[in-house]
Parts: sequence; structure tokens; C-alpha cells
Amino acid sequence: MSRVESSFTPVRVPAHLKQFVVEQDYARYTPIDQAVWRYVMRQNSSFLGKRAHETYLEGLRTSGISIERIPDIQEMNESLSQIGWGAVTIDGFIPAVAFFDFQAHGILPIACDIRQYDHIAYTPAPDIIHEAAGHSPIISDEKYRRYLKIFGDIGSRALSTREDYELYEAIRYLSIVKEDPEATIEQMEAAERDLEEKVKAVTEISEATELSRLYWWTVEYGLIGDVKNPQIYGAGLLSSVGESMSCLKPEVAKIPFSLEACIQTDFDITKPQPQLFVCRDFDQLIEAVQEYAKGMALNVGGTENLLKAKQMGQVATAVYSSGLQVSGVFHEIVRNEEGEAIYLKTAGATALAYGDKQLPGHGKEYHHEGFGSPIGKLKNAQKPLEAYTDHDLLDAGIVLGKEAALTYESGIHVTGIVRYIHREQDNVVLIGFDECTVTYGEQTLFQAEWGTFDMAIGERITSVFAGAADREEFAVGTHSPSDVKTRRPAYPDEILQLHQIFQEIRALRESQATTDEVQSAVTKILEQLDQQFPQDWLTRLEMLEILTEAKRLPEIQILLRDKLNQLMSDSEELSQLIHNGLHLLSIE
Repeated sequence: MSRVESSFTPVRVPAHLKQFVVEQDYARYTPIDQAVWRYVMRQNSSFLGKRAHETYLEGLRTSGISIERIPDIQEMNESLSQIGWGAVTIDGFIPAVAFFDFQAHGILPIACDIRQYDHIAYTPAPDIIHEAAGHSPIISDEKYRRYLKIFGDIGSRALSTREDYELYEAIRYLSIVKEDPEATIEQMEAAERDLEEKVKAVTEISEATELSRLYWWTVEYGLIGDVKNPQIYGAGLLSSVGESMSCLKPEVAKIPFSLEACIQTDFDITKPQPQLFVCRDFDQLIEAVQEYAKGMALNVGGTENLLKAKQMGQVATAVYSSGLQVSGVFHEIVRNEEGEAIYLKTAGATALAYGDKQLPGHGKEYHHEGFGSPIGKLKNAQKPLEAYTDHDLLDAGIVLGKEAALTYESGIHVTGIVRYIHREQDNVVLIGFDECTVTYGEQTLFQAEWGTFDMAIGERITSVFAGAADREEFAVGTHSPSDVKTRRPAYPDEILQLHQIFQEIRALRESQATTDEVQSAVTKILEQLDQQFPQDWLTRLEMLEILTEAKRLPEIQILLRDKLNQLMSDSEELSQLIHNGLHLLSIE
């Protein structure tokens, strides 16, 4: 799939997220794909119209989603723009923090593939049924939109671990293999073993993991209202014919929502969920995620979280108490005897910002080899250096064009000629030195021949978060798209013939054919089905629907019903799918 920026996005795609956007290529959807979409949507709209959150049916309409055909993302954009949202297409699973980031910007990322015919009831892979018909309807609720944006802003800044990303890659690969009709049993088993190994390798539950759990038990699999008679709002339930019906049965435990229970409860993406959490209303979710944020590195900072950012091995930001933001891949954290961070270093492209806006002249091009600076107060100082007035700076010997010698409480020594003093909102945030040397005991942290030493100012680190401060300028997120791509199936001649039959049935449904023309077409299709596809159920169900609605050819209706009943008795797997289809015909 080619990576493109959507040609129509009411909400502009931020630079660091463009790398995840792919072309939908609507023409690639086959007649079978369209039939799968239509079956699932007919089932869900009928059942969920009574059991889903009250905004569901209206939300489908306001999202630009039709029951009859797979949605065109540009058409969805035109509808979603009415509530200030937009949509883009992506290639399957993307890292959770990236998914959250899209939603923080009011953008719904939609996996553009669609599940296989054989997986019509449920797929572990994200697909356009799940993403479009599952996620978008409830967005029409203002409180829910607010929850998604708050969650997205917090979640996109959550610290993760290297193991988290390896686990994501394993889950992504397994989902691709399970939706690949050409995959072998050996490949599936190997992918499942790899996932099991990656799960066992996780030794630390990160912020990203806890928030992914909260997201799963709310946005993906959430129930709302009364525990004894809840409504469905989770996208995973709204997009699964089987699970939307089974989830409300007594054997699936319904647990009153709590933040602690959700972040402590792991989930298996490949299986139906054994329990679900029921929130009181969307306000409860907003309160919960805001409460969680209070304890995040984003709002706490400190040495422990600096070390977590270093272990993450991805772009992160540390915020000094002056307000200066340092964004890059943290490479080394120098600590004193008490274990407190006294100096930080990044490796590779780094940028400095204030208030989430990059400082002029301090982007990745300038700091392309990394960045380093002390943390703390000057020795014997009465107040932190960021609070120094011009008079205080003069008393400390920090004068433009003059040599200064500074000693921190930590023992770090900085000696050099003051080149500039940069303030933001009366705070000193940077001091530049020429001919500078920085040492800590016997360790040299900066040498004069390296050029200008741009020294960050701040007594402590007040915030640490994933990603860059000015993400638009940095133009790189915490994670890049996976190198493993979803595969487009290659259809054998036999399946191409089945595609043609589905297309003929669709054309018949949409035509104004006479009874004789309908009889001729149906008879021809049935003959071909009996010869080549005796076990296919959805073609027969669709033809029965056409005849039943038009009240035509009752004798052929009987033949179709008899065949469907036979298929139900022959296959336990197909029984519920066919039963659901026949039940829908009986109530229309």
C-alpha cells in the first residue's frame, strides 16, 4: 500500500502521523467484500438498534456509513467534518500511542482491509468494519468525543518499553497471518508461539500498557448504563456479529467500571472476552482517565521517569522546571551518589522547545548529534538559576562575552565564555557558552572543540513524556510504521467466479427487473451454485432476501430455505450465521 496524505481531511494530519496514512484504493474491494460488509451491517444495525448506546443508529448516518456498501473514506470525512472530526486509512494495527495520537487530533484512523468471508463473525485483525462501523457511530456523542480526545492526548504521551513494541509487532504479525488466506497452519502456530514468548518477556507494566488496557475495556469492549441491562458502545462489540450478541449473555461477567480494575486486567485480542466493564456514563470515563494522568510521568517527571524514557529507546521529551523542553532519544542519565539525575544526554537528532513550540535555531538540524545538560541548582545559590534576574546573573559572573565558571550542587563544573542568555516568560531557559568545558569528577561531559555548549536551565525535571514537544516541527513520532505489511490476497479462478456471482446478485437487487427476468437470473445463478459452490450460504441468503422482499417466486424461496436449513444442519460453524440471516428476514 502506498503511503499518502488523504486528499480530503477536515482535520489536518500532523506531520509526525503522515507516515501511517495509506491509500484506501476503493476499487480493490471485491463483490464478496461488499457482501460481507452488508451482512454484518444488516445484522448489527438490526440487533444493535435495540441494544447499543442510543447514538448508534444516528451515529452511523452522521458518520457517512451505509449498510449497503463499504464506506468511502472521503465520504466519511465529509460527514465527520460536521462534528469537527475526520478519518484516514491505515495499514492494520499501528502502535497504540500513534492510534491515540490520531484521536487526540480528532482523526479516526481506519484500517482499510476487510475481514475474510470465512471470518465474517469475528476477526482478531482491525478491519474497516471494526474501525468504521465500530468506532465512528458513538463519536456523534459529544461527551464520548471529549473522552477520546482527552484519552488521545494523554495516551499519545504515555511512556512505553522496548518489550511493548516487540509485543505490538508480534500481535500485528499474528493478526496479518490469521487474515491471510494463503498462510499455512505452521505459520499461524509459529506466530502464536512468538506472541506467547513476547508476552512472557514483558517484565514491566508501562503507562502505555495500562492505558491500552483502559482503552480496550472502554473504547473497544465497553458497556454503559445499568449493570443488569447495559448498552453496548465498544467498537469491538459493535463490529462483531457474534460477540455483540453473546456479550450480553449471563456467562459473560458484567463488572462495574473502575479505573483500577481496568488497568490491572489484561486481555487476549484473539479470543472473545470473558468479562466486560460497565461504566455509569461517559463522564465517569473522563474522570477516570484524568485521574490516571495525575500519576503519569507527564505530570510527575523525576529521575525514575527519565530512566524509563531512556529504556524506551524512542523519541521522548524531558521538561526542565524552567519550562525548557528537550526532545530526542535519551542515551545517558548521569546520577549522583543518591541516584538522582544530575545530567542528561540524548543521541542523534534533538530539538529544544518551550510551550510545545520549537525554539528558533534549536531544531534537529542544529542538534543533529545529540544534546546534553546539567540538572539542578548552582552551589550555595539561594534560588534556582531559571529564576535569576539580570542582577542575579551579574552577581554570579554570568555576563555576555565574559568567561563564567559555574559549579552545581551536584559537583558538575561548567567553564566557558557566555555567548547568549535566552529567556522565556522571564525565566532563564538556555545559556550558551563558547570554548566550554563541562566536567563531573574525572568525567568530561563536554569539550570545547565540540562547539557551542547550549546549556538547559532548570532545577529539576518536572515532566517526561513520549514523543516530541513540538511534534509538527520534529515530524517524527515515538514509533515508525511496522516493516511487516498486510498482504492482498491473490484469488484463484474459482473464487473469481464466486465474485462474479455475488456481483450478479447485487446487480439483481439494485435493478428494476420483472418477475420473469428475476426468475431467469435466479435460476441461472442457482444452477451455477449447485454445480460449483454447493456449500455457499451467503449467496443463497441474499437471493432469498431479494425474493422475500419482492414477494416473488415462492417455490424458489422454498428451495432456498430448504438448502439453507440443510447447510445449518451440516455445519455447526455456519448454523448461527444462517439462523441470524433467516431471523432477520422473518422480522423485516
